[in-house]
Amino acid sequence: MQEPTSLTASNGANNKRKGSSKMAELIALHRVAESRKPEGKRICYDPYAVYFVDPETLAFAASNPEKAKEMSEYYERLFPGLANSIRARVRYFDDFVKSSLDEGLEQLVILGAGYDTRAYRIEGLKGKVRVFEVDHPDTQSVKVEKIKNIFGSLPDHVTYVPVDFETENLGERLAAQGYDRSLKTLFLMEGLSMYIPPEAVDETLSFVVKNSCKGSAILFDYYPESLVDGSCELEAGKNIHNYLVQVEESLKFGTREGEAKTFLAERGFSQIHNVTAEEYKKMYFHGINKNREVSSLLFFVHAVTE
Repeated sequence: MQEPTSLTASNGANNKRKGSSKMAELIALHRVAESRKPEGKRICYDPYAVYFVDPETLAFAASNPEKAKEMSEYYERLFPGLANSIRARVRYFDDFVKSSLDEGLEQLVILGAGYDTRAYRIEGLKGKVRVFEVDHPDTQSVKVEKIKNIFGSLPDHVTYVPVDFETENLGERLAAQGYDRSLKTLFLMEGLSMYIPPEAVDETLSFVVKNSCKGSAILFDYYPESLVDGSCELEAGKNIHNYLVQVEESLKFGTREGEAKTFLAERGFSQIHNVTAEEYKKMYFHGINKNREVSSLLFFVHAVTE
């Protein structure tokens, strides 16, 4: 069967994005699709995601519904359940931020922020929590212009920190922008860890442990190491690995199956909770959504600094 042309490539959108992340736009497209479902059926909701997807991509989908459906079904066969796992990830991370607010969160650091919109849509952050959005300069420059267009100006409670995780020092860049290590902080890494080298992951975790007060937390998602190195025996794992190589978004980091807790404990974290697909399926996919498949290959994990 011939692969359908992808929505984000069908109209040259990727060429227009220059150096910004193609994956950031693709994840925003997932949020758009889920947000357009009826309130009782959607897993997550992001009213701003639509602003981060190329208008021509949306117009193509609107004017070619059968083609859009065909592509969606094709990728679901290729990566069964992954789209639902990505959307569950959005919801889980949203819920974690909200629960952290109830527990006295003072500072939020979003690493690899991409087109994340939590700083603008989660009630309770503005006026109470200092938010740092950290990302590659190319993607962040696009994000900043989009935020200006949406709101008219940049919000006072958000600080934008351009960092190349592979070549620059996260701590130095954050400190220069006013990061306060004495405040109770939550670090989010959504869709980031798998795209940076193991040494960059280690450096980031080391920074969190050494430069945040006791009780601060980190939440991130990851793939198993076998998917990253191409040795995964599951067809879906092979498909994800090969596809990302093809689109030049190759995976670089994963943890060995069942060793995420050990991995984080060895790096100074405690109260570690590894969230499996079975767990978030049970949390979010019930009632009208009970038959939606999720991917067993995408995990979430959160931990606290000692």
